[in-house]
Amino acid sequence: MPSSYGLKPGNAGLLPWEKVAERLAASRNYWVVTGSLDRVHAAPVWGLWLEGRFYFSTDPKSRKSRNLAKNPNVVVHLESGDDVAIVEGVAERLPPDNVDMPRLSKTYERKYRLRVDFSNPSYAVYMVEPRSALAWGEKDFPRSATRWRF
Repeated sequence: MPSSYGLKPGNAGLLPWEKVAERLAASRNYWVVTGSLDRVHAAPVWGLWLEGRFYFSTDPKSRKSRNLAKNPNVVVHLESGDDVAIVEGVAERLPPDNVDMPRLSKTYERKYRLRVDFSNPSYAVYMVEPRSALAWGEKDFPRSATRWRF
């Protein structure tokens, strides 16, 4: 954080990763930000936070997919601007025959009450491997501002 935010040295007030991971798993909506050489795109998606990774799907012809084909760097942000959680990472498109597709479909159905066959090639399913994450609470900002590197 820039020094102008007034953050004091030390660990007082920092957020535990476990609490942030719980919020990532429980969220219904996520903002996914992708970029190519000539444009940046932000869109809300449904997704899954499982075992330290984020999974989402989109149409293979969507702006998200086209951007990720050119630049796999991605930002995932929860909806709240008051209880912030931001994950920065690299998205990898999973092949339709990936062994995790049945598990992802079942977990997605439990969460969203919608059955989706992610092994269908008309879906582009991405796994985001986090590189870093940021989180803070508006009520105790900047004291709670915490960064993780993976």
